[in-house]
Amino acid sequence: MAILISVKTMKEFAIIETGGKQYLVSAGDIVQIEKMKGEYKTGDAVVFNKVLVVDNGSDTTLGTPYIAGATVEGKIEKISRKKKVVVIKYKAKSNYFKKRGHRQPFFEVKILKFS
Repeated sequence: MAILISVKTMKEFAIIETGGKQYLVSAGDIVQIEKMKGEYKTGDAVVFNKVLVVDNGSDTTLGTPYIAGATVEGKIEKISRKKKVVVIKYKAKSNYFKKRGHRQPFFEVKILKFS
């Protein structure tokens, strides 16, 4: 999967990995990430140390797979759950119907800076 980035629109960015997913972030962005293990509350600072790529506008650093010593700092803005996903299983003519719902928890994190 290729990510196309315009240099004019984004000066500094990083690609971080958390919750088994990768996110393209820059300072000031607000991203929704998977809920992390541990006790967190709104306003807590979080540090992401699984940084794959850092670009400061002139230099690009690629990790193999991660960049040693690179971190991205953020602050938890919101802890919530997404809209309900309804799963229905049904088989015709056999009196089989199951309905289940699920709400995925997430953290909304504001990216402060990278180092």
